[in-house]
Amino acid sequence: MSSYSIDDLRYLMLRLRDPQTGCPWDIKQNYKTIAPHSVEEVYEVIDAIECGNLEHLSEELGDLLFQIIFYSQLGAEEGSFDWDSIVNGITDKLIRRHPHVFPDGTLQSRRSADAVFDTRAINKKWDALKQQERQEKGEGGILADIPEALPALSRGYKLQKRASSVGFDWTDPKDVLAKVKEEIAELEVEIARGDRAAMEDEMGDLLFSCVNLARHLSVDPETAMRLSSNKFKRRFEAMESLAAGKNFDRMSSAELELLWAQVKAAE
Repeated sequence: MSSYSIDDLRYLMLRLRDPQTGCPWDIKQNYKTIAPHSVEEVYEVIDAIECGNLEHLSEELGDLLFQIIFYSQLGAEEGSFDWDSIVNGITDKLIRRHPHVFPDGTLQSRRSADAVFDTRAINKKWDALKQQERQEKGEGGILADIPEALPALSRGYKLQKRASSVGFDWTDPKDVLAKVKEEIAELEVEIARGDRAAMEDEMGDLLFSCVNLARHLSVDPETAMRLSSNKFKRRFEAMESLAAGKNFDRMSSAELELLWAQVKAAE
């Protein structure tokens, strides 16, 4: 069985994009058309991790790596960047951001094996270095470079975490929980009024506060939401099995609630 290297994968990509002898589909792609596939591959990697399927994870990581190879080929074709500049850039950045590992700022330098670390100080230094990089790039604002295309829960989490790095944050999770309850009360008011736009606004505030609470509890909101969604799917499918072929739309609310209670009790 052949054993291929990263250079072989790069050559394969070059062949796929060859204008005369390449693949018609690959030849017509660009950054924007590939982007949705990249997002899909990231989610498939996460799904493999959460399912504990390491063999599948290896395959999905290969698919994700191919996306990066594809982008590097597009960049090379237009002279913007290539695989080597990608690797050089990330290596340089990570060396710079880890002075506690590479004390002289070189890949070969090493810290003392018996050095004592202050995790809080390391995290503070990391945030300071990232802020310095943003300023050097002209991005300026503390929240400026957080992508709008992120899933909403993840973006809220990153916005809050970034604001927290400069001291704009609650100090006690109980205060955040109180804020969640406050947002629920405000939502209840708008529900009673029937103002749909106001309900949407208050619902957003409630979700944002729940993300904040998750952050203070060291819970990733996207992961928690996926786990809850998977749990709901599992229980709903178990209800379908218990229903023994009956149509749900012909069952009463009480019957459905009984099935749900049976499934929960079985778990």
